Amino acid sequence: METGPSLKNARWRKSSYSGNTGGECVEVADDRRDAVLVRDSKNPTGPVLTLAPGAWRAFVDDLR
Repeated sequence: METGPSLKNARWRKSSYSGNTGGECVEVADDRRDAVLVRDSKNPTGPVLTLAPGAWRAFVDDLR
């Protein structure tokens, strides 16, 4: 059985564009070599997306 990356030591951060009003925000943990983790900041114990670093980089580049 294959398991995902451990979330135990993930260092989560919100975008600097996120406000303090509790709106729709995502948190990212990108301090790993093998994966970038993405979750809903309003549901920190909920599901986590696991992306390859190159896929995350392409996504962010397309947003700019």
